[in-house]
Amino acid sequence: MKEAVNPYLPSYEYIPDGEPHVFDGRVYIYGSHDKFNGRFFCMNDYVSYSAPVDDLKSWRYEGVIWRKKDDQGKKPWLLKQYYAPDVVQGKDGRYYLYYFRGSAGVIGVAVCDKPAGEYKYYGHVRYKDGTLLGQKKEKDLAQFDPGVFRDDDGKIYLYTGFGEKGPNIFTHFGPVNYNGAMGVELEDDMLTIKEETMARIAKTQHCAKGTGYEGHEFFEASSMRKFNGKYYFIYSSLLGHELCYAIGDSPLGEFKFGGTLVSIGDVGLAEKPMNYLGNTHGSVEFINGKYYVFYHRQTNRHCHSRQACAEEIKMDADGRFLQAEVTSCGLNGGPLIAKGEHEARIACHLYSKNGVTFYRAKARKGIHPFFTQSGKDREDNPDQYIANFCDGATAGFKYFLFAGDESKIEVVVSGKGKGKMVILDGPKGNEIGSVEINSTGKARLPFQGKIAPKEGVGSLYFRYEGSGAPGGKNHV
Repeated sequence: MKEAVNPYLPSYEYIPDGEPHVFDGRVYIYGSHDKFNGRFFCMNDYVSYSAPVDDLKSWRYEGVIWRKKDDQGKKPWLLKQYYAPDVVQGKDGRYYLYYFRGSAGVIGVAVCDKPAGEYKYYGHVRYKDGTLLGQKKEKDLAQFDPGVFRDDDGKIYLYTGFGEKGPNIFTHFGPVNYNGAMGVELEDDMLTIKEETMARIAKTQHCAKGTGYEGHEFFEASSMRKFNGKYYFIYSSLLGHELCYAIGDSPLGEFKFGGTLVSIGDVGLAEKPMNYLGNTHGSVEFINGKYYVFYHRQTNRHCHSRQACAEEIKMDADGRFLQAEVTSCGLNGGPLIAKGEHEARIACHLYSKNGVTFYRAKARKGIHPFFTQSGKDREDNPDQYIANFCDGATAGFKYFLFAGDESKIEVVVSGKGKGKMVILDGPKGNEIGSVEINSTGKARLPFQGKIAPKEGVGSLYFRYEGSGAPGGKNHV
């Protein structure tokens, strides 16, 4: 039986900053494209995936949609990172891709006749006098992560901004953003801003006191959605590991803080972070009668190899979203069946005996387990696994549907280790089984044990107790 898991794309794909959009009965994902074990963010060309709105288990690779070389600027040697794009369908029926060219601090636009075809360079977002947005040094604030939105009346809006703590470490992006994310209406040419409409949206830490944004101030990742007549501005907060939202009555009007959509460590839902933290970026889309929040997780002990995840999210009667928990079953529409083989890479909780850390550029070694793959960056041969699964490391999988007749479990390891894998029904749950491990590390070996889960929906947490660091796939 085909199932959807998190991350929902192939394990060799590192697509963060995912913006989901429904066009002609399909959901398209537009995001940055990290390189496996890359030295920087967003080193690869943009690619896209899509799925039918009624089958979120079947994602199709759409190929490369935009190549960095097609907008090199005057200093191509600076061409390294093109950050978080977004796409909107214009009044002319064509599709416009907005991206941030980090080396220049400007927002570029490419256009295509199809949602996921080969986009062609169109121009840069600019003022009416031709000056590029972000290059009026005396007034422009830092541009970043463009979000683009088409309202019901056909008007197109651009959202951008970077709420650095200050002083701004990215000086070529522009001055520190003290006033909040920027929103502005675009002319019909999709490039020129209507300067008189420029507004400040979500608050940064510099102006949040007394506003309701405290502790969840705007940092980056602007995205706008409209549900049931209300406007939802979605962003990554200063905390980094969470997506938040603010609600307004107009696309450029006052926005009040709404809450947290998702935290990649389930911060806010658990007593302590349950997964390795780092930045996240994404949005919410209404698909086939349900709301889903799209975000990304960290891998490989640093912040430059991020992967796309998604969860169903609930909205209450007052139009407020309830924070979604991170799971292994994401877009599956329900728990995974507790039969057959499930890969270790779908663990939604991963932590060491000392907890977790926040991934930045430098790798965190020592006792910390991590998701990784063999070899170099590629577009085939998926083999992602958990490495450095040493004493006290825990991997949690949510959720499975147990029939009540399960009695055997198998763990495949490829690292060297001697001890046992204790299996719990939750992070602080009951022990429901164990597997003795005695691996020399010379080959992938299966080790079997017994399990006695309760009938119904439940989770599996694997905690290793012993020497060495076995790793590999968990077989359920």
